[in-house]
Amino acid sequence: MSRHGCWLIILLLTALLASNSFANVQDIDGAKTIGVLLVNHGSRSATWRNALLQLESSVTPALLAIPSVKGVKTAFMEYTEPSIATRMKEFDADGVTDVIIVPIFLTVSPHTFDDIPTILGMKEDPRSLHQLKIENIQRYTPWATPHLTPPLDFTDILQKNLLRRVLALSKDPSHEGMVLIGYGDETYDKEWVELFNKVADFIRNRTGIVGYSYGWCGHIANYKPEETTAAINAVLKTAATALVVPVLVAHDEMFQIKIIGDGIAKVPDHKNRVIYKPDAILPDPDVERWVVSVTAEYAEKIRQVSQAKR
Repeated sequence: MSRHGCWLIILLLTALLASNSFANVQDIDGAKTIGVLLVNHGSRSATWRNALLQLESSVTPALLAIPSVKGVKTAFMEYTEPSIATRMKEFDADGVTDVIIVPIFLTVSPHTFDDIPTILGMKEDPRSLHQLKIENIQRYTPWATPHLTPPLDFTDILQKNLLRRVLALSKDPSHEGMVLIGYGDETYDKEWVELFNKVADFIRNRTGIVGYSYGWCGHIANYKPEETTAAINAVLKTAATALVVPVLVAHDEMFQIKIIGDGIAKVPDHKNRVIYKPDAILPDPDVERWVVSVTAEYAEKIRQVSQAKR
């Protein structure tokens, strides 16, 4: 199933929940009140977490200017508090009727398609239920109606972000190869490969960079640097220099420094043949604008449904 098909199912489930939920409470005057929850994967890295909290700070004024939006919060899916359950309980205590959940994830994955909906009681996915129990991640079915938006790759933000970062590294495009290193996902490997290939084509057509390869640094690669090394060596067969770009939401020392950095260190003559900056997708004003835009879109849908029911 394609990632767009996956999200169609999620949207249908959200619509059913919205129409039947006992939790679809309204203010006395019938108006909706909306909370916005920015959900990310979570990390043990304080640097990584701070980047997501900074995203919240950057977008909060614009989000609160959207009619009916009364609060903005960030939740970490795993590793640390505040969790999704914690934040949804807070929104329930605040009395909001609806919560727009914006996943700050790169693309479709079991986290966005299964885990987050299962945490919220929107799905009962057996694999997710088992994994959530193992990782001691609390589920919570909120009184407020949840509305889950698509992740980042449903826009051209990633293409523009990576083009900007590649251009900052590039010195001689006709002799360079580009290596994109991402987290990866076993279940949706086809979708991840298609996304990376699409982004790579976009960049190569605009820069003249000749080579391209990709590799994974997450669970699918057992968090080992060897796949990074292999991806760089593949590019260096035809290019004089490899530009290595981490396709990760935020900076986490374990990934950008330890895994990718160690992978680069194993490449022969890497100091002369590899150019690398351990940065990330965030911060990016385009991501901030996307968060505001997708929230405004969903807030308007909520308003229209509410008016139709009056």
